[in-house]
Amino acid sequence: MAVRKATAVWEGTLKEGNGKVGLGIGEYPFSFSSRFEDGQGTNPEELLGAAHAGCFSMALGAALERAGFPVTKIETEAHVHLDRTDEGPRVVKIDLITKAQVPNIDEATFLQHAQGAKENCVISAALKGVPEITLNAQLVS
Repeated sequence: MAVRKATAVWEGTLKEGNGKVGLGIGEYPFSFSSRFEDGQGTNPEELLGAAHAGCFSMALGAALERAGFPVTKIETEAHVHLDRTDEGPRVVKIDLITKAQVPNIDEATFLQHAQGAKENCVISAALKGVPEITLNAQLVS
């Protein structure tokens, strides 16, 4: 089974420090500002959203293909909501927004497969502790 690796290095205090996350394709800076404000750089929640969007898109494409509906294109955004809670900062919601081009499929069938992909993709399964994961799926021509 595949083992995937990412790295993170943090230096300094919470608010004045900075860090780098490393993926197989490079390193990306992050900081307090990029995580909790609107500063430059990435953050763990953005990376989580990218992973979720990618996983969902692949799962939806695979499910549609198995059902006899080859996909032309699937585009997905993941909006990861980070909020303060009594337990501290938490991911409280993830919105998956997807648009798909799938020839010869009706909307009800498409939405059924999209819902299944949302519930069963690997990253959704790993995120069962997130209180709410929503889906807005559109079939486009």
